Amino acid sequence: MEHKKTYNAKELKTIHGSLIIEGPISPEKLKSLEFHHDLVAFRPPEQQHKALVEIAGLPEGRIIIARHGEMVVGYVTYLYPDPLERWSEGKMEDLVELGAIEVIPKFRGCAVGKNLLIVSMMDDAMEDYIIITTEYYWHWDLKNTGLNVWDYRKMMEKMMNAGGLTWYATDDPEISSHPANCLMARIGDRVSLESVEKFDRLRFMNRFMY
Repeated sequence: MEHKKTYNAKELKTIHGSLIIEGPISPEKLKSLEFHHDLVAFRPPEQQHKALVEIAGLPEGRIIIARHGEMVVGYVTYLYPDPLERWSEGKMEDLVELGAIEVIPKFRGCAVGKNLLIVSMMDDAMEDYIIITTEYYWHWDLKNTGLNVWDYRKMMEKMMNAGGLTWYATDDPEISSHPANCLMARIGDRVSLESVEKFDRLRFMNRFMY
């Protein structure tokens, strides 16, 4: 499968100044930018910056960033699912995972996450993919947002809806372990029926186990 990537960008005006939301960004460009020290949700900032540069260089990897001048203040990643997850078991070339989305505290509440998803979907090539995201409440920043699990889940769903991702049922044990966890997905217009059926089988792998 050919992995086309078409760059898109838009300006987002916020109370803290204008941001450029752009991508998929090249590894070279990403390497040349500064990475904000508050981007700490997944690993220390310098390590995360390095990891994003690597993802940007993968054939299927896509990084969309929010940039304040030359400083990255938010990003979203797309790549093939982790080999240890059930979503990789179908070895589907047209299934990618929205793996991480992060925005620094200063720009939260400014619709940055929503716009990262909108710019992601401006690329017509996204119609060739099933895009999934797995939401686990233990990854959520409940402390700094002051939101409870259900309000945070509502906020996440609303943000994912902006990119066309909607809730899908699954019997995945980790997702099923807490009612706030969820699977969301967007099935592109050009995805084959065969791939949709394969995805359905991945969603319900325990159906015939007794």
